[in-house]
Amino acid sequence: MAEIIVTKENYEKELLQSDIPVLIDLWASWCGPCRMLAPIVAEIAEEKAGQIKVCKINVDEEPELAQAFRAESIPMLVVMKGGKVTNVGVGYMPKENVLNLL
Repeated sequence: MAEIIVTKENYEKELLQSDIPVLIDLWASWCGPCRMLAPIVAEIAEEKAGQIKVCKINVDEEPELAQAFRAESIPMLVVMKGGKVTNVGVGYMPKENVLNLL
């Protein structure tokens, strides 16, 4: 399953109503660590397809969503289960650490 781009319009459907855990990557195109983390997130999206949903939120395009997650630093990874935040990681991290968040 490919990564899903989350906007205000599909936020509720993709994140709050998901039947499976969701890994959310809050990022920006100008952020170096975000670009370093992107291939790891994409790899996890492929490997865990059907087990987790991987979503991306561009903090520049969706500032209200960034604020809702209190994203003060990026990259920021948020894990949601049953519509509730269960874990958060900030900054670049190796794949093993991202998997540990799940």
